[in-house]
Amino acid sequence: MSKRLFPIAAALAVFAAACSPVQHDASASSGNAWTHHGRLVIGSAGEEPDNLNLMFAHSDAADQVANLIDEPLFRYDPDGNLVPSAVSEVPTPENGGISRDGKTITLHFRHGMRWSDGAPFDARDFAFTWRAVMNDRNNTKLRVGWDVIAKIDLPDPDTAVVHLKQIYSGILGIWAFGGAAFPPLPAHLLENLPDINRAPYNTKPISSGPFVLAQWNHGSSLVFAPNPYYWRGKPGLNEIVYKIVPNADTLFNELQTHEVDVYESVPEIQIPRLTGLTGYAVTKQLSANYRRLEFNTAQPQLSDVRVRRAIAQAIDWDGINRTIYHGYNVRAVSDILPTSWAAPTGITNYPYDLAAAKKLLDDAGWVAGRGGVRAKKGVPLTFSVSTTPSKPANVQAEVQMQQELRAIGVDLEIKNYPPNVLFAQNGPIYTGKFDGEFTIYTNAPDPDNEGLWSGKFIPPHGANTTWLNDPVLTRTSHEALLTYDHAKRKALYQQEAQRVHDLVPAVFLYWQNSYSAVNSDLKNWKPASYISNYWNCWEWRI
Repeated sequence: MSKRLFPIAAALAVFAAACSPVQHDASASSGNAWTHHGRLVIGSAGEEPDNLNLMFAHSDAADQVANLIDEPLFRYDPDGNLVPSAVSEVPTPENGGISRDGKTITLHFRHGMRWSDGAPFDARDFAFTWRAVMNDRNNTKLRVGWDVIAKIDLPDPDTAVVHLKQIYSGILGIWAFGGAAFPPLPAHLLENLPDINRAPYNTKPISSGPFVLAQWNHGSSLVFAPNPYYWRGKPGLNEIVYKIVPNADTLFNELQTHEVDVYESVPEIQIPRLTGLTGYAVTKQLSANYRRLEFNTAQPQLSDVRVRRAIAQAIDWDGINRTIYHGYNVRAVSDILPTSWAAPTGITNYPYDLAAAKKLLDDAGWVAGRGGVRAKKGVPLTFSVSTTPSKPANVQAEVQMQQELRAIGVDLEIKNYPPNVLFAQNGPIYTGKFDGEFTIYTNAPDPDNEGLWSGKFIPPHGANTTWLNDPVLTRTSHEALLTYDHAKRKALYQQEAQRVHDLVPAVFLYWQNSYSAVNSDLKNWKPASYISNYWNCWEWRI
């Protein structure tokens, strides 16, 4: 196989024409000699699930695997629209699924569904999952949305009537994937346990989805086989191997040698090299993945908004996006995707202004100290930043931040972890044992972000890992869920986005334009903007 390196400009011209559906190139029209019929190998750079029960999982790898083995009530199509899965239709006021007052939702489960062990899969599992989420003995990562449910009636095994304490406009989203969305759990295996924190199911689950976990070789791969009882019928693939590769460079080498069929979210530095591949199709998709520098505002040195604002203005974020990330991604100003109906307007990125940053630190009482590092009452102005080092650009960006912050007297320490450690329930982020984290967060289509900004959801009660307890954000993020009216919700998210911008619990860098290389023999690969490209994995053929 020949390999040619193209300059970035040429690569951009090629990829600008790339659309979401895979386009088969002429050279591969007769099939690739290296394709294994019915077997797909997906490469993941250093990403391994931290848990296979989404109630406790925090890693992107866990979200991806869940799309293979779990069947939620709804899935998202590539544009973020809800698609019926375990239930037969998406409830609306028009079809009677949502009551006139918005507080009763009726769900019709498909008749005859079964778990991969043959047991019935129905509304009883859904009701048990709600009880498990709300069980105080369980270390549930996020209860937002589930805590609005007052009760669930089961007139028959295929029907669940959900009664809400109040209108909650994001309720359908928690029955899909992403955030607090937890697919139904098997009541017949788990309901008699006092808690499920360490249940064998969490690492050796049975399946309600298209595939079953056949083998987990920790640190190496997860192997999946078809679920014989999947309600849609036998999936198109006989085997999926989710291969865990040490780093992005090794993974690209395996792409070139055809050891993997799929490489998603190719790092920016490797994108120009994609044009030199043969037998692969390249897709480009604006995804709801945003990278940001998030602060732990509970840490004393970061509790003052002037310090956080100074850090934001002392780093050339446009330069990092343009050079380290090669300009492929879209600059971000908030946590709502710019193509969303709820996207805020009129908010601009923090200006790169060293003089203004220094004045903010002066005003906050941080004065020049030994070695050029500012100090206050003898305490140096230092903090750490953490990321997952499997993609070299992330570490390069940290080093750039470190160098630029020295110019204003701030000492930045780099302290990185593998994903399964950084995002673990007892890891640095969710226990508050970190200062700053530079990672990607993934959004669902509904703009509900109460779990990220509300003071009610600071760990261990949720995923507000900024530890910011601001009454305005707590109020607006909640009020936006008390109406189904998009105009009212948009106005509240506008207020919220402005408040986040003013308080600087995080600095938003970019929305990811996700480039993926896919074996051109793979049929029905349809990249999505939200959550996962595996949303229709049962349709894949190779």
